[in-house]
Amino acid sequence: MSKKIRKPIKNEKDFSGKILKILSKSPNKAFNYKQIAAKLELDDTKSRNQIIKDLKIMAGSKKIIESEPGKYLVKAESQDYYEGTIDMTSRKTAYFICEDFAEDVFIPTNNLNRALDKDKVKVYVYNRRKGKRPEGEVIEVVERNKTEFVGVIDMQPNFAFVSTANPKMYTDIFIPKDKIGEAENGDVVLVTIEDWPKRADSPFGSVIKVLGKPGEHNTEIHAILAEYGLPSDFPVEVEVYAQKIDTSIQEAEIAKRRDMRDTLTYTIDPKDAKDFDDALSFKKLENGNYEIGVHIADVSYYLEEGTILDDEAYQRATSVYLVDRVVPMLPEVLSNFACSLRPHEEKYTFSAVFEVSPTAQVINQWFGRTVIYSDQRFAYEEAQYIIENKDKTIPIDISITGESYVVPDEIVEATLKLDELAKILRKKRMQNGAISFDKVEVKFNLDAEGEPEGVYFKVSKDANHLIEEFMLLANRKVAEYIGKQKKTFIYRIHDEPNEDKLIAMQQVIAKFGYKIDFRNKGDISKSLNALMEEVNGKKEQNLIDTLAIRSMSKAKYSTDNIGHYGLAFDYYSHFTSPIRRYPDVMVHRLLQYYLDGGASVDEETYETKSLHCSNMESLATNAERDSIKYMQVKYMQDHQDEEFLGVISGVTEWGIYVEIVSNKCEGMVRIREIKDDYYTFDEKQYALVGATSDSILQLGDEIYVKVKNADLVKKQLDFHFLRRAE
Repeated sequence: MSKKIRKPIKNEKDFSGKILKILSKSPNKAFNYKQIAAKLELDDTKSRNQIIKDLKIMAGSKKIIESEPGKYLVKAESQDYYEGTIDMTSRKTAYFICEDFAEDVFIPTNNLNRALDKDKVKVYVYNRRKGKRPEGEVIEVVERNKTEFVGVIDMQPNFAFVSTANPKMYTDIFIPKDKIGEAENGDVVLVTIEDWPKRADSPFGSVIKVLGKPGEHNTEIHAILAEYGLPSDFPVEVEVYAQKIDTSIQEAEIAKRRDMRDTLTYTIDPKDAKDFDDALSFKKLENGNYEIGVHIADVSYYLEEGTILDDEAYQRATSVYLVDRVVPMLPEVLSNFACSLRPHEEKYTFSAVFEVSPTAQVINQWFGRTVIYSDQRFAYEEAQYIIENKDKTIPIDISITGESYVVPDEIVEATLKLDELAKILRKKRMQNGAISFDKVEVKFNLDAEGEPEGVYFKVSKDANHLIEEFMLLANRKVAEYIGKQKKTFIYRIHDEPNEDKLIAMQQVIAKFGYKIDFRNKGDISKSLNALMEEVNGKKEQNLIDTLAIRSMSKAKYSTDNIGHYGLAFDYYSHFTSPIRRYPDVMVHRLLQYYLDGGASVDEETYETKSLHCSNMESLATNAERDSIKYMQVKYMQDHQDEEFLGVISGVTEWGIYVEIVSNKCEGMVRIREIKDDYYTFDEKQYALVGATSDSILQLGDEIYVKVKNADLVKKQLDFHFLRRAE
């Protein structure tokens, strides 16, 4: 059967959206159908009759007013028209998000009027009677959220269409023949939307870049980056500029800094880390206290404001950690060499140095530029071995050097004391209401070609917590130091949890016999910590951890300090990772400026920069998640003949989501695939209920599944339902 060729132009079914747009642009002027037809450049009888019909329907539904016979006015702007954001669903409908409404406004498919996901739009809201869900219609797309999309190109003789794998992108993109470029049928391409003509089914676009063939490893990774507008390489001119920077350590510069090269200093990082942006120094003081230095790579020394290198770093705002690679914020000459606190090298640093008592009280603090010498590089596993075994001989299977070696006594002593102090700091945080989220991270063992050979789970242990607590201490104290001066600064803020999400979470966890205390925010944090501890190691742990994290507000950057709820800090900033986070670079610059006596900087300027960095962080996080999903699907492709034990992690009217216990890969079992009964969705129970047997499949149930389909492009797994676990 020959494939039907789609045409980009069609006759409108109705003109209500366009009519509302015309009327709303001239709210004090009445229009008749002829004037509206002229505005729409329509002169055929069929279209005019449709306009007359639409005007009558809209007036009858109170969307517009018939001010005099045959003439129509838009209703008062302040009553029914609002600006906000579109949140598309996967069913081609959407919700309108607007601060003026306590609940989201439903937008039916035929009322979208070319709005796409996350677009800023103007919406007419109707059906606002008490007890009724408000509905709306998009009148105008004020600003596109994005115009570039990744998809697969479908070539036709004289044009092409690009279809995306994004379930929230409800339309394909029409590509005229002269804008196809080098693309071939079936290629994964990056396209840009250039126009959406009147009476066109699809937006018109052009191919920017060919990414490769679907399913190929590099194609899919580059597609993930392109989908979120993230770069894969540095522009040549930026690389050239970076290579010309003088990265040598100069005596003249050392003279301007606090020289801490003789103080015991070392790093603890992941085994596969390439950049080391923080180090700890340790010294016993004669009064029984300890001098602990938190030393951070002095990126701002090399990254001069106003240069093309700084502009590029700001635009990126963050490094992106994909499953098989890092897309750095800074070129390698800086991120892996000049700024990286590598062992046995002198480095420029920006430091927070604390005098700490044996009970972990901060007695004194100092902030400023330093020069250090790193005596040792540890992986977390090596530091953990010292903490657990009080042993200075690192065995071969733990060592990152490839052979067993002996750690100097002073470093062993420092590590054990730092661990002791970190545990006191952590305990204090928890008592003050901090929330402990030690969610299991899925990691992959990759071969030389980037193919997944195995899955393992990353769990935070004492060595991780040691570093975390001293980084938190530095971040908190820096923010507190500036915050109490009431000067403009960039904070890392975290609002209180969303109560509606907590209530929804409570409904789910009640199925497992758990509960959350809602009496006040202190009780919530204690209750969540108790819940995290109780579910640890149980089959439902990952599900409940995920629900708890989703119930939290998202942390972000802002000049408006509201504190950090999750950490229970009144003041908190990001000071400790300038190699991979641009906000930390700005914090370093501001801190030095204020240490030099500078007046408070313009708040609006830095709020704009904070918003940009928060947005880029969100895009990077989404790309990282997509890369993990991609690798999970790729891994499961090679295990299609195996049975897996899974836990039901979600229940919907179209099926159940199942998370495999052994590797945390999640997929779906369609409801029609479950053959032992006819199931329907029971929303109250979050369960599928059998019609004849009253059999129930609900959250947390263990079942056996097998891979039915592994779609690399959509990053989706479909499972066969085999049987329940006994």
